[in-house]
Amino acid sequence: MQPYELSLAAAAREIGARRLSPVDLVESVLDRIEHVEPGLGAYAEVTAERAREGAREAEREIARSGPRGPLHGVPVALKDLIDVAGLATGAGSLVREGHRADADATVTARLAAAGAVLVGKTHTHEFAYGLVTPRTRNAWDRERIAGGSSGGSAAAVAAGAAPFTLGTDTGGSIRVPAALNGVVGLKPTYGLIPRHGVTPLSWSLDHVGPLTRTAEDAALVLAALAGHDPRDPASLDVPAPDHRPHPDDDLTGLRVGVPRTYYFDRVTEPVESAVRRALRHLAELGATLVPVDIPLTRYIRATHWGLMVPEATAYHEAALRSAPERYGEDVRVLLEAGALMSATDHLRAQRARTLMRQEWARLWEQVDVIAAPAVPMTAVPAGQESVEWPDGTTESVPDAYVRLSAPANITGAPALSLPVGHDPAGLPIGMQLLARPLGERTLLRVAQAHERTRPVRTLAPAAG
Repeated sequence: MQPYELSLAAAAREIGARRLSPVDLVESVLDRIEHVEPGLGAYAEVTAERAREGAREAEREIARSGPRGPLHGVPVALKDLIDVAGLATGAGSLVREGHRADADATVTARLAAAGAVLVGKTHTHEFAYGLVTPRTRNAWDRERIAGGSSGGSAAAVAAGAAPFTLGTDTGGSIRVPAALNGVVGLKPTYGLIPRHGVTPLSWSLDHVGPLTRTAEDAALVLAALAGHDPRDPASLDVPAPDHRPHPDDDLTGLRVGVPRTYYFDRVTEPVESAVRRALRHLAELGATLVPVDIPLTRYIRATHWGLMVPEATAYHEAALRSAPERYGEDVRVLLEAGALMSATDHLRAQRARTLMRQEWARLWEQVDVIAAPAVPMTAVPAGQESVEWPDGTTESVPDAYVRLSAPANITGAPALSLPVGHDPAGLPIGMQLLARPLGERTLLRVAQAHERTRPVRTLAPAAG
């Protein structure tokens, strides 16, 4: 096994036992990036020399006093919305041409404090306003999309071009590409990870979270990043819980909600079969499966749209006036649409969100976690614009992918995409787990139990 093939947790154990040098790990990852990038397109910028110096420094520190923690000496890549002092935060847009960050984002600083080694910035759909990431292809099939907007972050992890990355999620932008590329993607509770220094899309819906190869890895990253930061007005000021489940936890007594409505509507047969099979396995591990009805489903899309679109337009108002031609057409159209929405529409969406949060709070009285498909279909070919369902419904590709992920953004509940299989074409399938706010430990407990007893390959084939 090559060092780049190691998960974050495995790499940390090897480094801690002095069997693996951070320098060798970083060189292996940089070699892998060079091999896969021509066909993958995950990286907006590779910081090779910075990474090599960081690895040498980590090696010296570990030799002197041991590792600071599990991230020390391990490479990481950041979505190109996250500020790193002195580097460009391009956000996938000509609007940001020439931009350089003056200071680190909170998450960047916390990763540096934990000893992680930056290897680069990953591609995003322009300003995170899309579910495709045009510059990046799927790690399992270069003719298919990686998903978005954190497509570069997901593809890099799946291809072995980074042990872990950070992404952002406003309507599924961590979980969708995680599912399509067969890795773990965690959208934490709203406000748990600070967003200071991260380019916003929609302030009331945005989250930052990790993309990793395993649930154990996600828990390690979450532990390093969670915690209050007063510079983010939405940052939660709560005692930091221990989100890491015990590795031997079984699921005895856990109530797993299985949606009767919404989440299994209009999904492909391979996706439904894989998720149902994973649900049966959770029951074998001791969980009790509880049928549940998802509340207020008819309002989900309108509420998400009514919150996101005007908030995005507000952030871009000045640039949209001065240089509209510097935006991609798809993003510019959405931003212009936001300018036409009334304050009344936005207030209605806020009221609907309040009602949804209240109804979901009642739902959490019935179950501990909800398990459902992460996306309704596996990765579509690049350029495909719509999908036709057997019931005669035609849906745009972005609408189809966001449909199952938006509820967790509206409610602020933590949600995780876990790989649970592959379709007949070999493309990854993800199961989504949702829990009550600050229920990350429950999500990770379920995910870790499943992957420990039914492991699914998360590293894509070696072809570049």
